[in-house]
Parts: sequence; structure tokens; C-alpha cells
Amino acid sequence: MIGVIGSVLFHLVFYIGSLFICASIALGARSKEWVRGGSHMWAAWFVWCARLFQGITFTVRGQIPQQGVIVASKHQSLYETILTLYLFHHPAVVMKAELRKVPIWGYVSAQHGSIFVERGKGASSLKGMLRQSRARVSEGRPIFIFPEGTRVPVGEAPPLKAGLSAVYSGLGLPVVPIALDAGAFWTKSFVKRRGVITLAILPDIPPGLSRAEIDGRVHAAINLDPLTAEVRG
Repeated sequence: MIGVIGSVLFHLVFYIGSLFICASIALGARSKEWVRGGSHMWAAWFVWCARLFQGITFTVRGQIPQQGVIVASKHQSLYETILTLYLFHHPAVVMKAELRKVPIWGYVSAQHGSIFVERGKGASSLKGMLRQSRARVSEGRPIFIFPEGTRVPVGEAPPLKAGLSAVYSGLGLPVVPIALDAGAFWTKSFVKRRGVITLAILPDIPPGLSRAEIDGRVHAAINLDPLTAEVRG
């Protein structure tokens, strides 16, 4: 079933199923537990469809943190963005504000407590992100950020955006980096490359460092080889 036929079936089955799941979540969106459970179900649906129709699975190296941290992950594909909702109990994910306008999904994402950032608005955008992050941390949730700000092709390592250092200095929490190789399998082409994606949960970076130090350490960590990197115990 892998190949063109598998990819066609993935798009049909996953996206049609997503429409029904997201609509169901939206109908019960006043309940935080309903939204949380439905979001996890949607992510599980994605993982199942990816395995069945695309031949792609994943493995995690290292201990996954669930609260009291900022998680900073490499970003190479759609796969890890959805996997976030599957691996973490109730993550508060930092994302661009434009996604809030996506029909149904944007509403559900807002009800889930995503942290929306208005790109291109400088200091006011960072202040808004920090304010939202503090509220989510008070709920016992991890803050999840892709510090490069956008998807990055395999092998590239651009400088980090200002968002990570803003929440890091403002929250006073440790950072847990994630290195991964999702882009090697979940490619931009219609037909994906079957295989096992590896996510490496790396050791904590303590709070209190300067912007240059935290950016340097996170940048180096998320660009490690996830198959061989030392992981969080």
C-alpha cells in the first residue's frame, strides 16, 4: 500500500477523518478535557494513518518531560508538529497567528490553549507570547517551541529566532531540546519515504543563561544526530 496509492489513501482517509474529529472537538470546545482528549485522538489518528498508508513510524530516545520546562525542537516537517500532541499530555505550542484563521482547526487550536504569535510585530509580539506562556505554565503545561521559527530543510541549521530567549528569560525554566530526523522521511514530495523517525530528547539546559549562551546551546543540541546524541535520563 506504500507509494502513490498509499499517499492518495493517506490524504483521503486522514483529512476526511480530521474534519470529523475537529468538528466533534469544536462542538464540545467549552470543556477543556474534551478539547485535550480530542486533540490527542486527532494526533493518534495521524500517527495511525502515517504508519498504515505511508509506512512511517517513530521512536523516542530519552525521557519526555511533561511540565515545568520549555521544549525546543528542531522543525523539519509536518510530522513532528502533530506528534507533539501525541507524545505530550497537554503541551502549549507556540505557533504563528495566521493558523488561528484556519476553519474549525484554528478555533480548536485556540481552545486547546496554543500560544499565537504575530510575526513581524517585534517587541509587542514577544510580550504577547510571554504573557500567554506564563498563563500556560501556571496550568502546569510545558511550553513547546520550534526556535528556528519555520520548517528547515534537512542539513540546514539557521540562527534561532528571538522567541526562545524571550520565553526562556521571562519564565526562568530549563529548556529541553529535541533533535530529530523527520524531514528525511516525511519529505515535501507527495510520496513519503518509509522508515522510522527518531526523536532524541536531550538533557536539560538550566535557566539563567544569557541569550547568546542559551541560543548557542539549543542551536547545537537540536542539530545533533538523533541516533547517537546523549539523551535525557
